[in-house]
Amino acid sequence: MASVVVIGGNGFLGSAIVDELAAAGHEVTAFDRFTSGRPVYTAEGVRQIRGDVLEPIDVRRALEGQQYVFHFVSSSTPATAEASPTLDLRTNIPATVSLLAAAADMGVERVFYASSGGAIYGDQALDAFSEDVVPEPLSPYAIGKLAIEGYLRFFWRTRGLPSVSLRISNPYGPRQRTSRGQGVVASFLRSAARGEPVTVYGGGSMVRDYIYAEDVARMVCSTVGTLAQHRIYNIGSGTGTSVAEIVDLVGEVTGVPLKVEHAERPRTFVERSVLDVSRFTDEFGVAAGVGLREGMERTWAAIAGEVR
Repeated sequence: MASVVVIGGNGFLGSAIVDELAAAGHEVTAFDRFTSGRPVYTAEGVRQIRGDVLEPIDVRRALEGQQYVFHFVSSSTPATAEASPTLDLRTNIPATVSLLAAAADMGVERVFYASSGGAIYGDQALDAFSEDVVPEPLSPYAIGKLAIEGYLRFFWRTRGLPSVSLRISNPYGPRQRTSRGQGVVASFLRSAARGEPVTVYGGGSMVRDYIYAEDVARMVCSTVGTLAQHRIYNIGSGTGTSVAEIVDLVGEVTGVPLKVEHAERPRTFVERSVLDVSRFTDEFGVAAGVGLREGMERTWAAIAGEVR
């Protein structure tokens, strides 16, 4: 078993990664600010380190003695990066460069980075994006993700630090925080629970590849201890669903028809983003197993319990 630290281990995806790694018997450290005051993950025996990814001293403390690093924290979302295009330049990029330098200094065996499969390929007219498609990011958020992938290559070439970029599509699940304006499925379900209207950009034709958070964790963690053949992997369901279809599914799952308000689609939003995940599934033999409706039902059960 391996010693593993999850940077952002108390976040939405990070906590799912922590639970999956612990279930597999790894020695897991969760590094986070823990602003909620309690762990979001449910696994026992997880070492907690409280700190800020923007503070190099905190990061080095978390990396000490670790074989693998999962970098699953970001100080921006597509919406916040859109509002402030310099945000990644001031936070995520320098923090990640500092983290990679420390990992190289401290003998980390591999870094796993949570990149973006939902935005990095841009608005190209393809049914599904494979890892061989040249990225054409339109949004500051996606541009920042691609820049960090470049730094991963730099540190591998110059410092011998292996890394894997995980281009994750559109994850959703019970732990997703929607206050930052991210996560259509969880946001719409919470709006249904509160009787609030939802905003749909354009006519609801935008298609995304939605994947349940536990499936992300299961797929990602299956790579630990293996000799990955590639540096980039798409992580998604491989199935596209439009926003209009999500609206209908929310009504079916909750029994509450959504009140929909329409707004102009932001210019950086892509029309279609579906991932070809065959590289990952062929190599590791693991695929998403939770269907969209089942995942929505699980997420709804948790959200409905929160608002009661």
